[in-house]
Amino acid sequence: MGIEPLVLEKMAQRGNLLPYYREFLADTLTPVAGYLNIFENSSSFLLESAEGGEKWGRYSFIGVSPLYEVTYKDRVLKIEGKNGYREVKITPDPLYELRKFMRKLKFTKSEELPRFQGGLVGYFSYDMVRCWEKLPELSSRDIPFPEAIFIIPESLIIFDHATHKVKVLTLIDLQKESLQAGMKKAKNRTGEIMEMLLRKEIPFSTGISLSELKSNFAQKDFEEAVSKAKQYVYQGDIIQTVISQRWESKFSGSPFAIYRALRSINPSPYMFYLNLGEVKLLGASPEVLVRMENNLVEVRPIAGTRKRGRNEEEDKILERELLSDEKEKAEHIMLVDLARNDVGRVAEKGSVKVTELMGIERYSHVMHIVSHVVGRLERGK
Repeated sequence: MGIEPLVLEKMAQRGNLLPYYREFLADTLTPVAGYLNIFENSSSFLLESAEGGEKWGRYSFIGVSPLYEVTYKDRVLKIEGKNGYREVKITPDPLYELRKFMRKLKFTKSEELPRFQGGLVGYFSYDMVRCWEKLPELSSRDIPFPEAIFIIPESLIIFDHATHKVKVLTLIDLQKESLQAGMKKAKNRTGEIMEMLLRKEIPFSTGISLSELKSNFAQKDFEEAVSKAKQYVYQGDIIQTVISQRWESKFSGSPFAIYRALRSINPSPYMFYLNLGEVKLLGASPEVLVRMENNLVEVRPIAGTRKRGRNEEEDKILERELLSDEKEKAEHIMLVDLARNDVGRVAEKGSVKVTELMGIERYSHVMHIVSHVVGRLERGK
């Protein structure tokens, strides 16, 4: 089962990137096994979700075979395409240039697919803030990673955990080929991927080796930084800061083995494994930093934590304790105010609202205080 040619012909009238897909039953296939079977040397990713840290979200996504790769480092933006496309620009505002590029790629969505059907997947580093805010260059850059890396996958594998079916999607790029040629190529590619997904032998070793973790911050220096931060708070220069430290270890083995352990220990709403060439990025987080869909900007501040109880009764006791803790509440309200200010910078006047204030969300090991801030995106932002 898949998309009909007549449907693609109609979609081709609205855009130049079309989703060709085929569907099959996969009640014995997991996203982890699928990723291991289809893993390629080129950049790829796996996105998973466990709602509330307990129940698996409906969809998981695997992306492979980048159609385009984007890197930003030292004010140089590079966009490289699978078919020889290359664009290099020196710019202090990579988002502006990236938006211009993305306007050329007119994704045409199918109503039969979930809301994520392809697009840019990757990361922005903390240093990207200097593209939009005037900040001093105080820290030394001793890690040679780009400030941002993104890929647009040519092929996307969508796991539907409700129906136990998998859709294998390959993009047809009408800027590079005719619809008929693209359909033939996409049909062959989806067939290859389906065969790889269903391999019974998983080519993977779980063996890893880690040396002792070391911080780049001596305890004495860290304590001095905390004392300075407290003085800045007392003087009114800042209201909050997070003093970070980097933990490093020499590692051998597959980075994906670490992701497998992490998702088992800490199932979370936002779990990701990004294989971006020399950079491997993985994580499991309860928090969406920001979401924008249909011009609605959403931020969900999370602050205030307690461990989970041994049963429902203990959970409720800990919830009441958390919601009555003045320090936890003060910190959370401060983050809600910051979220309102941040959303207000790009939202229409009068549209910013707190739709949920200080609710409790439970995860596998902890519970958090959570709020929800929304705003309608202003035109031109």
